[in-house]
Amino acid sequence: MTSKRAARAAAASARSAVKCGVAADALTDARIAVLVPCYNEEVAIAEVVAGFKKALPDAVVYVYDNNSKDRTSAVAKKAGAVVGNETRQGKGHVVRRMFADVDADIYLLVDGDATYDAPSAPKMIDKLITENLDMVVGTRADREEAAYRRGHRSGNALFTWFVASIFGSAFTDILSGYRVFSRRFVKSFPALSTGFEIETELTIHALELGMPGGEVVTPYFSRPEGSASKLNTWRDGMRISWMIQRLFRTERPLQFFGLISFALFVISIALAIPIVRTYIETGLVPRLPTAILATGMMLAAFLTLASGLVLDTVTRGRREMKRLAYLAHPAPSSTIGK
Repeated sequence: MTSKRAARAAAASARSAVKCGVAADALTDARIAVLVPCYNEEVAIAEVVAGFKKALPDAVVYVYDNNSKDRTSAVAKKAGAVVGNETRQGKGHVVRRMFADVDADIYLLVDGDATYDAPSAPKMIDKLITENLDMVVGTRADREEAAYRRGHRSGNALFTWFVASIFGSAFTDILSGYRVFSRRFVKSFPALSTGFEIETELTIHALELGMPGGEVVTPYFSRPEGSASKLNTWRDGMRISWMIQRLFRTERPLQFFGLISFALFVISIALAIPIVRTYIETGLVPRLPTAILATGMMLAAFLTLASGLVLDTVTRGRREMKRLAYLAHPAPSSTIGK
């Protein structure tokens, strides 16, 4: 198993070296922080730290331990990482803490399970700098069944389609945990998530503010032997679904409440049609409770639509404030290599 992983990593490194064309001077000038949130990753963390130290010699690797029950912190420190701690359980809490604590020009976020390809990091950073982007997502490829299960693959495709239909299409792998960010992205990101739904929030934040982003196809490997996934398909899938629904409500209130208003309007009309027909034919209203229900639902439809209009105005003001916070920081190309 180890020899196969090493062979794949070597092949990926060779391909990266041929295709990358990294702006070496820019990478040397930039302060690069590799952020690795961890929970019980004693088996894999040394490989992750060593891989990114080799791929990005001038970067500082930060490993934040999230209440691990094993020797994750000790192994990471021995491998040369700067080790921090976050006691609130959940990946979202750890990412929020790392974004607040660490000061750099470029941030690379990666899981500590050794499933992502470290040699792809220079290519991702080069794309961020040369194209003046705010987020580059490592889109997972070479997906083995053991590394990327069919259920996770289907769920990712479904969530990607759902986010694209609401917020716009810019990324093909919204649940990837391998990303590179500009400083202005990190320091303007509110980070409200607590768990694995953090990737969805990162994606929607970029789409909502119209930030320039890109993707780089990267190999995706299975975990090392003895390492176990912390992802629960159904529980975390529900949390991601709830996050998308909540962000849809808060960031697109007119569309969200407009859909509810339309549903109430249709139900009200459907209930009212037979009553109106009977009244025209006989001059009587034989089903008074149904008539009251139809009237109430129509009033609720108008009130819901009015709420959406008001909240849309509030959301526009919030979006402007977030945009101003984002613009308070310089673009990557204006601070690196100058």
